[in-house]
Amino acid sequence: MANPRVRKIADRIKVIVAEMLERRIKDPRLGFVTITDVRVSGDTLQASIFYTVLGPEEDLAGTAVALESAKGLIRSEVGKQLGMRHTPTLDFFHDAVPETARAIDDLLAKARESDAAVAAATAGAAYAGEPDPYKKPHVDEDEDDDLEEEALEEE
Repeated sequence: MANPRVRKIADRIKVIVAEMLERRIKDPRLGFVTITDVRVSGDTLQASIFYTVLGPEEDLAGTAVALESAKGLIRSEVGKQLGMRHTPTLDFFHDAVPETARAIDDLLAKARESDAAVAAATAGAAYAGEPDPYKKPHVDEDEDDDLEEEALEEE
C-alpha cells in the first residue's frame, strides 16, 4: 500500500464504515465496535477492515455475525461514497493487537517484579574474592617507588 491513492482510499473506507456502524446499522448483536485499520490491495479490489470490540467474548462473537450480515449494505455505501468504477470487496477481521499489547504489558510487569526481587536480594551482597579480579603483571614495590620519585624530580 505504498501508493498514496490507495492509502487515501483506505482512510476514506475507514471513515465510511465507522459512520455506517455508528448511525445506520441498528443490529442489536453489534457491540461497541472500533475500526482500527483498513488495508486495501494495490488494485483496490479488496479491503480488509480490522476492528476491536469493547466487552466480553460474547459481544465479539455477536459483532462478527452482525458485521457479516451488514457487509452488503456497508459495501454499497462505500461504493456510493467513493465513486469508483469497482467497489472493493470487504472482509472484516478482529484485531488482536489490544489483547497482544495487554499480554505484553502483563509480561513486562512480571519482569519488573522479578527485577525488583533480585535487586532486593542483592542489596547487601558483596563480591566474592578480591575487589579487583583482573590479573596484573607483578611489579616490585621498590621499582614502583623509584619510578614515582623520578617522575617527581623531573617536574
